[in-house]
Amino acid sequence: MIKPPFLRPGDTVGVVAPASWFPYEEMAEGLRILRDVWQLNVIEGDSLRAVDGPFAGSDALRRDDLQRLFDDPSVKAVFAARGGYGCYRIVDQLDLTGLTQQPKWLVGFSDVTVLLSLFYQHGVQSLHGLMPRQYGQPDRAESLESVRQWLFGESPDAYSIPSDSLNRPGNATGPLVGGNLTMLVNSLGTPTDVDFSGTILFIEDIDETLFSLDRMMTQLHRAGRLAKLAGLIVGQFTDMRTNASLPFGKDAFTIIADAVAEYTYPVLFNFPAGHVDYNLALPIGQTVRMTIDSTTSRLVF
Repeated sequence: MIKPPFLRPGDTVGVVAPASWFPYEEMAEGLRILRDVWQLNVIEGDSLRAVDGPFAGSDALRRDDLQRLFDDPSVKAVFAARGGYGCYRIVDQLDLTGLTQQPKWLVGFSDVTVLLSLFYQHGVQSLHGLMPRQYGQPDRAESLESVRQWLFGESPDAYSIPSDSLNRPGNATGPLVGGNLTMLVNSLGTPTDVDFSGTILFIEDIDETLFSLDRMMTQLHRAGRLAKLAGLIVGQFTDMRTNASLPFGKDAFTIIADAVAEYTYPVLFNFPAGHVDYNLALPIGQTVRMTIDSTTSRLVF
């Protein structure tokens, strides 16, 4: 996998909204941090001020916003301002020829997962992490710092977290893939379907029913996508919903644990990444080592 060059003060980056729209003023603090604190030259995409139904402009506008930045050799990183929904509609129309010749970082998560998968398929690392619309929120300071460290070449040697009772101990090494579970399942059988064999798969999600989660994990199982993992990292499953008239009877982590119970690879639960305040940045495509014992779980880079 190609690791894009690290950023330096004075570099040019782009910020676009490839999915859902939002009030432009919500970007003020994020843009200030990129410009005044990180000292970057920021190109603002037209999509940041556009609205077309639930989207930040038409599919063509959002696609062209991304394509211009991917093709511009002066741009060293592209930040998705927010997720929501919309990347899935435009991903197959993007051409990464110019980007693979002059690699650059892509930063985002949630709906942006499908774009992270596109980068992975083209052999370029990307960053699953906090997006600029969230940068001004004080409870996201540690998450923001983890993004800055990865982009500026100051990344930690490892993340260490307390072990969870559902963990399956062991050691594993492989390229890190994944992101939002719904987007990964929706990509099965499409051009952004990622081969999970031999990888360390990371999953997270938000606002899904427990029945939907069980259905998605069962689909991955039926499709053989869980059988050949090197390891599994389970991030945060936020605001999961139950059916009051027909309770599922299990929480999200237990549903996932049951889905992979027949396999032997290590499984790390409750990793601090996803739709939560403490959302550690993860380098998609980088080979990582996962170690899990009775007291500590480590992700070593």
